[in-house]
Amino acid sequence: MPELPEVEVSRLGISPHLEHKTIKQIIVRQPKLRWPVPDQIFQAEGLEILSIRRRAKYLLLDTSKGSIVLHLGMSGKLCVVEADTDIQKHDHIDIVMDDGKCLRFNDTRRFGCCLWQASDAPPLSILTTLGPEPLTDEFDGNRMFELSRSKSVAVKNFIMDNKVVVGVGNIYANESLFIAGIDPRKPASKVTKKRYLALAEIIKKVLASAIQQGGTTLKDFMQADGKPGYFAQQLLVYGRAGETCDACKTVIKSVTIGQRNTFFCPTCQK
Repeated sequence: MPELPEVEVSRLGISPHLEHKTIKQIIVRQPKLRWPVPDQIFQAEGLEILSIRRRAKYLLLDTSKGSIVLHLGMSGKLCVVEADTDIQKHDHIDIVMDDGKCLRFNDTRRFGCCLWQASDAPPLSILTTLGPEPLTDEFDGNRMFELSRSKSVAVKNFIMDNKVVVGVGNIYANESLFIAGIDPRKPASKVTKKRYLALAEIIKKVLASAIQQGGTTLKDFMQADGKPGYFAQQLLVYGRAGETCDACKTVIKSVTIGQRNTFFCPTCQK
């Protein structure tokens, strides 16, 4: 599943080609995504894309009447192509611009979404329960500590809760907890304030570093095969079960927490 850095790189990649351009046509080939694609999105035809924002893992293409809301789901990807580029399997939506460019949404498993947020309507429910963005001052260790006091769930699940902070997906939760030296299985309420203060700063650095690494792939947004965002990562524990920890040479272990594979070093993470 694309995580926050991949989605942010997607935003950075498509923005120069779409912002301040006018939407000529919206083509929906497959309306049955995670939720049905609403007819209201056609209100954006003829309107200028004023800005492209990210909220958690959602991308919002803002117009004067409202925003097209995109989520990549498990397998979705975006690329900017010429509008007459051959259609590939699972190319479900085209947002065609007046200059001949097209934002193409491909989603093999159809867990992504394309919704409409009208400017004069209440916020979509999927956007109202979201916590702070991790790379802002609203998110810090004090907030995590206060919210964790009554939580018996594993700390890994806690930091992946979008009500606590948005966008800390499985990969980056594993990596952040390793750097912080915190056992991912530990109950959230048992983690000290001092460690949450450190963990918040580590989460910020891990995500910022991933976004920076992904910046090298921005040119791929103009390729027809749509390879944006899914850049190679320099991972310390994620996906490395059975290998030795770079810090202490202990074998990295894998367990399942909240139905997700979790990787940790039993020596470095207490």
